[in-house]
Amino acid sequence: MTPLATLFWALNLLFDTVGQLSFKEASVRRGDREGIAGWRQMLSARWIWIGIFSFAAEFLLWLAFLSLVPLSLAILVGSVNILTVMIGGRIFFGEALTPRRIGAALLIATGMIFVGWG
Repeated sequence: MTPLATLFWALNLLFDTVGQLSFKEASVRRGDREGIAGWRQMLSARWIWIGIFSFAAEFLLWLAFLSLVPLSLAILVGSVNILTVMIGGRIFFGEALTPRRIGAALLIATGMIFVGWG
């Protein structure tokens, strides 16, 4: 990949991870409220808006990235967000990293290495 494509990919990864973690934080802060009250709570949280902004930026960066690399490569290297979101979930929310999840993450990483060599 060119340096510009790599930059777009890295920024896309960053914004996707921030967006996913922001949406999780907004949903956690919703608390026990259900129905309309819960939705109001989420929509008034800054985290939901950080997530929306992040996903909008990610969308534009993804389009720019796709303009520079073949789709068959983009979709594979784009899947690294699975790893960053999983690690972020562990760091920020204390989510479990079971042996099965770690094994799956290693398989994903191995696949990305093979794609990069391709």
